[in-house]
Amino acid sequence: MKAEDMVLVSVDDHVVEPGHLFEGRVPAKYADAAPKFVTRADGTMAWRYAGREIPNPAVMAVVGRPKSEWGFTPVCLEEMRPGCYDIDARIKDMDVNGVLGSMCFPSFVGFAGKIFSGAGTGDLDETTAIVRAYNDWHVDEWAGTHPGRIIPLAIPVLADPEAAAAEVRRVAAKGCHAVTFTTNPHDLGLPSLYTDHWDPFFRACEDEGTVVCMHIGSNGKAPSTSPDAPVELIYSLSPIGAFEAASDLVWSRLFLRFPRLKVALSEGGIGWIPYFLERLDYLYRHTQHWSGMSLDGWLPSELFNDRVIVCFIDDIAGVETRHHLNPDNITWECDYPHSDTTWPESPEMALRYMGGLPDAEIDKITHLNALKHFRFDPFAHIPREQATVGALRERAKGWDVSVTSKTHLRPQAAAGV
Repeated sequence: MKAEDMVLVSVDDHVVEPGHLFEGRVPAKYADAAPKFVTRADGTMAWRYAGREIPNPAVMAVVGRPKSEWGFTPVCLEEMRPGCYDIDARIKDMDVNGVLGSMCFPSFVGFAGKIFSGAGTGDLDETTAIVRAYNDWHVDEWAGTHPGRIIPLAIPVLADPEAAAAEVRRVAAKGCHAVTFTTNPHDLGLPSLYTDHWDPFFRACEDEGTVVCMHIGSNGKAPSTSPDAPVELIYSLSPIGAFEAASDLVWSRLFLRFPRLKVALSEGGIGWIPYFLERLDYLYRHTQHWSGMSLDGWLPSELFNDRVIVCFIDDIAGVETRHHLNPDNITWECDYPHSDTTWPESPEMALRYMGGLPDAEIDKITHLNALKHFRFDPFAHIPREQATVGALRERAKGWDVSVTSKTHLRPQAAAGV
C-alpha cells in the first residue's frame, strides 16, 4: 500500500474549546455558574470555573509552532493554529494531513471532564446541565458541522453514576457512542472500579454500545519519581497510566459483570502490552489458588484482548509484536495538536512501521477497527475514493502548513487588538 491510498481515522486528537462553547446552551438559572473564557492581563487565555483559573499550555497546541516555543507556558488563541479551536480550519488541517476522521478529547475540562467531578456548588443539577451543554456543543457543532469527519465523544457526569448513565443514553440517541472516563477514579477522590459505584454508568455504556475511552493523564496526576525529575521523566512514564488502568480493568472483574462492554486505552501505546499480558497470565496461574481471584475460566490476556481497544501513535515495537494482540482491536492515532502529533506527515510516518503489513491489516489498523467500534460511518457522507490520503490532500492544495512563530501576537491580545 502507498501512503496516498490509505484511509486514516484517528481515535485520539484534541480540541481547544472555543470561547463561545457554553453560550446559549446552559439553562438561564445556571448561566452564571458555567465556565467563562477570559483573556488575562498578559494576553494569555484561560477558563474560569468554580474559583479556579485554567490556562492552556503551549504543549496542548503545538502544531505549526517552532519547537522552541513548546512547553507548559500558557498561550493565547492568537498563538495557535486556528485548527486547534475552529472546526472549519480543523477539517482543512485534517485534509492536508490526509486524515478522514478524528475523535477529539477535551482540553480545559480535563480528558475525562474531571473539573466537573465535584467542583462548583455541589449542585448535581447544575453540574449535569453544564456537562450536557459541553456535550451538546461537541456533538452538534464540533462533530455535526462536517458530517462524516468527527467521531463524537462525550464527557461523563463524574459527580453521580446515575446521572452519568442518563447522559450516556441521551447522547447515544444523538449518535454519540464514545465517552471519556478517567484511568483511575480513585486518584480523583472517587470510588474505584473495585466497587459497584459505577455500575449504572457501565451498564448504560454496554446497553448503548458506547465505548469507554480512558486517556492517559485523565486521572489528574502526572507520573514522576521525585520532585526534581526533569520533564523528560514525566513523559517517559506517561504510558504507566494505561498500564495501571489495564490492570484495574482485568482484576476488578468489570468485564465479567458487563460482558459486552468495550474500553479503549487512549494514547496508551501498544509496545508494552505483550509483556503485560504475559505477566498477568503468569502471576494469575500462581495467585488464583490462594488469593480468591477468579476470572470465570478466562485468562487475563484473553479477557483483555477480547474487550480492550488499544491505540498508538508511533510504535514500531508494538507493530512488530502485534500478533500477541487482537488484530480487530488495534487502532491508530494522530494526537493533533499535541506535542506527540505526527501532523502534517502522518501517512508517511505510519508507513514507516506499517509499510510491510498486508493491505487488509493496514486497513484494519488505520480505519476499519475504529469505524466498527465507534459505530462511525464516514462513507455515508464521503465516497471511499474521495476519502483516501491522496484525495483529501488534493482538496487541501495550497493550505499553509508552515512552521511560524506567533508569540509577537500576545501583546496584541493583551491590548485587545
